[in-house]
Amino acid sequence: MQPITAKTVYDKIVNNMEAVVIGRKESIRLAVVAMLAGGHVLLEDVPGSGKTLLAKSLAASVGCVFKRIQFTPDMLPSDITGINYFNLKTSEFELSQGPIFANIILADEINRATPKTQAGLLECMEERQVTIDTVTHQLPPPFMVIATQNPIDTQGVFPLPEAQLDRFTFKIPMRYTTHDDTVEILKTHQKQPPTLAPVVSEDEIISAQATIPDIFVHHDIMSYIVSLAEATRVHEGVILGVSARGALVLMRVAQTFAAINSRNYVIPDDVKQAATPVLAHRLILKGSERIKKTASEDIITEIINSTVVPTEFLQS
Repeated sequence: MQPITAKTVYDKIVNNMEAVVIGRKESIRLAVVAMLAGGHVLLEDVPGSGKTLLAKSLAASVGCVFKRIQFTPDMLPSDITGINYFNLKTSEFELSQGPIFANIILADEINRATPKTQAGLLECMEERQVTIDTVTHQLPPPFMVIATQNPIDTQGVFPLPEAQLDRFTFKIPMRYTTHDDTVEILKTHQKQPPTLAPVVSEDEIISAQATIPDIFVHHDIMSYIVSLAEATRVHEGVILGVSARGALVLMRVAQTFAAINSRNYVIPDDVKQAATPVLAHRLILKGSERIKKTASEDIITEIINSTVVPTEFLQS
């Protein structure tokens, strides 16, 4: 039996999801890459664009524990993490685990919850643990949060703060499907919507994730990644650029792109491919730039085009 590889896992999940999530190849691809990189995803666009379907299809493709949390303004952090309650039969406090104790979490309409509740996810997403009444509990691997939000809502929503956005590997805009893809969606869902069965196991995901850090990254490639991050900090349209954490995420995603392309080393094209989806949502723009819908993406593209690629990789 051949050892499981990131490419094998990637291909199985992507092919499985494409049977249900139609016209979203790039979104599917990024969501699976984020899972293999050990990251999280924020799906954003108008209602009915397939955000929840994509998240549920990814969960259905993997033999893991899946929980959905519908965020509302009256939610408390304990509704996510759980509580310690007093058991009268045993006269002891016992932990009642919240929905965060799962492998894949769908945080639906995350921006409808208050900042206090949103902050309940910070420790979970970054450190894979949750603290309840001063006791820290480890979350089961693999662990991934797939959050959704609608950008057009203005009433009853609480925009995610920068610290929360920085926890997400990608912020993926779903956008409308093409005419032909929408027709295909109607045909596919005309009767009973298709269902998905798991194509990879929990252990296969963990094994594939463990191979990503072993992908070789040359010193010059690391320097190239840092140069891209530094360029965002001095751009005239940016108030606050990418931090060291953003650069680290960019490296990890570039390693994942190399892995799913059956390479054990990173090339500049991997970094370029990862740069926009990884870095764009981490920028805080000046007022004049915020009115442009694709301003962040345009700035990252400009920085990629103006940053010098390491000489020995120009032939790659």
